[in-house]
Amino acid sequence: MATLTSSTSTTPAQDWLTAQRAHHRNQWIGKLLLTVVTGFIVLLFFFPVYFWITASVKPFWAIYGSPIFIPETTGTWWSVVIGGRNYAEVMREMQGAVNANGGGGTIGYYSVPFLVDSLIIGLGSTWIVILVATPTAYALSRFMMRSKQNIVFFILSTRFMPAVTAILPIYLIYQQLRWIDTYHGLILAHTMINLPIAILLLKSFFDDVPQELDDAAMVDGCTRFGAFWRIVIRYVAPGIAAAAVLCLIFSWNEFLLTLYLTRSEIRTIPVAMSTYDSSSGGTEWGFLAAAGSAAMIPVFIFILFAQRHLIRGLTMGAVKS
Repeated sequence: MATLTSSTSTTPAQDWLTAQRAHHRNQWIGKLLLTVVTGFIVLLFFFPVYFWITASVKPFWAIYGSPIFIPETTGTWWSVVIGGRNYAEVMREMQGAVNANGGGGTIGYYSVPFLVDSLIIGLGSTWIVILVATPTAYALSRFMMRSKQNIVFFILSTRFMPAVTAILPIYLIYQQLRWIDTYHGLILAHTMINLPIAILLLKSFFDDVPQELDDAAMVDGCTRFGAFWRIVIRYVAPGIAAAAVLCLIFSWNEFLLTLYLTRSEIRTIPVAMSTYDSSSGGTEWGFLAAAGSAAMIPVFIFILFAQRHLIRGLTMGAVKS
């Protein structure tokens, strides 16, 4: 019995090694599960984008087929949306498209002018929003004014009501001012929508910058504006980039307000894409997929230019020391 007991006993070093192996194994399993879950979530969000892009290069008969495999590719839809080819000519090439679906009319599917309109309105409104929101947020962060919390709440309250509920009074005002179908009218409307969000975001970024930096700059001879422009704004540049990206995305995707404030002279890409569905011919899925894929490109390029500051800006105001 003594011999049996001694053969089955383990030393403390062996127990430590066993516990370490079990710990490393559990860590590896945990990392594997985290990777699988993260990959599934990324796939879940990326799959609609992948499906949209692949649908834009599929022939008509393959759009309703397998969403994963691409049996055949075609640039027909892009040649109309970006290249401006004749609609009737393309529909004759896509055999069965007119009879099966599509062929919703002879309206133009050339989307470059719509993308240009969206760029003018999106970039213009974003520029004005950042120009106004940055000093406003700085003032709300630095100055001890009476009823400051009430002012902040009022700015926030303007987002309680959906923009669609204000369409009628805005439309009537714009009609009297003859601002319907004008760039400056749409830029102002998009600015009003995005300004409260930008002010609140930038205020949180300014709150993270110590006020001692302002005081030190003014002691060294800077004015209040000099301290703001030369010192503080450099620290909140990531936040400004993040706010600009969000404002551009919101303006780029805005639909209802733009739909009611435009007629035919100006048409942003979301409003233009809504015309690709007709009661007579159904939905033009090929043109719709190509236009939707093309609409992602300008925003993607803008984010690429701002990515150096974007990640830090999105998390800058999240944790306070």
